[in-house]
Amino acid sequence: MQYQTWLEEIWQKVDNKLSKVAIRSRNKIPYTAIDGVHDNRGEKEIDWWTNGFWGGMMWLMYHATKNEDYKITAEHSQNMLNEALKNYKVLHHDVGFMWHLTAGANYRLTGDKASCDLNLYMASMLFSRYHVHGEFIRAWNGYEQRNWTIIDTMMNIPLLYWASREIGDDRFRHIAEKHADMAIRDHIRPDGSVNHIVEHDEMTGELVKTYGGQGYCEGSCWSRGQAWALYGSVLSYIHTGEKKYLDAAVKVANYFVANCAPTHFLTPIDFRMPAEDEYYDSTAGVCAACGLIELSKALPGREGSMYLEAAVKILQATAESFCNFDESVDFLVGMGSERYPHENTKGLHIPIIYADFFFVEALLKLKNDDFLIW
Repeated sequence: MQYQTWLEEIWQKVDNKLSKVAIRSRNKIPYTAIDGVHDNRGEKEIDWWTNGFWGGMMWLMYHATKNEDYKITAEHSQNMLNEALKNYKVLHHDVGFMWHLTAGANYRLTGDKASCDLNLYMASMLFSRYHVHGEFIRAWNGYEQRNWTIIDTMMNIPLLYWASREIGDDRFRHIAEKHADMAIRDHIRPDGSVNHIVEHDEMTGELVKTYGGQGYCEGSCWSRGQAWALYGSVLSYIHTGEKKYLDAAVKVANYFVANCAPTHFLTPIDFRMPAEDEYYDSTAGVCAACGLIELSKALPGREGSMYLEAAVKILQATAESFCNFDESVDFLVGMGSERYPHENTKGLHIPIIYADFFFVEALLKLKNDDFLIW
């Protein structure tokens, strides 16, 4: 498949733009952009689950370019994020999103020991959320949700795989695998679609009920959840070598690709929403593209090429329809969506920082960059 010329042109636009945004937004932890200008989620919600993506993207850009401006911004973002450590009670299962992409990347790229220690502390925090009877990692902190899991956690457990290797303690890996096994059983349906939220029996861990979560309804298929499952399963395969995770990724990927093709590889919010709805979520597509590229590396011949081709189509469609390369505008990828818009359209078709992150990560994968930030 010929895409190298396109890739080099897009990459140059991305670097030209982000090298300027890295300086403009250095004192922020962005979540979205308002009138093209980054907000600062760190001012009001330093514990917000997306607060590691900005710093993580800066580390990816530093790794790829060695531009010190990216490194300075990444380090500053990590220092700001560490304010969240002052309140243990607000921390949650997304500490992988928050610190593995910042402190974890810092340590692996620079050898910074303090960042290593911090990332190990956060791995221990995620480890502590393991439900011993149910054999799953608890998602949120509310009492009524104490036995709930969400598919998003599949993207956080690479923190545990890393910690297991870093200190030679298999318990971290075992807990990650137990959770991944539960996700295969209870979140991934037989047809390859995905449940966002699952409630479990407190003593046996068995599935009690599923919830629609951020998708259209219970039993539907929220596309970003599908992407979390796809990339998360591939990552579990990369970290463990266990074929069951590769098989799960293939099942989820086939469903994702089949349902993106009719919309010309622009990802709907939910693959089972009403046909008349024209709601998209760019974040789902670019995250899935990362998983599809890794899947193409794991599978031989024509099968692997099929997933690579799908990833390139998603990225090209995203670049053409949803990206903004104007260097005076802070965001890179628009048309992200927080959830299906039931009651209002707040959070619909907006720039979201993890769309930028996954778009950059996917481009680096296409450039055969070997740094796996997860």
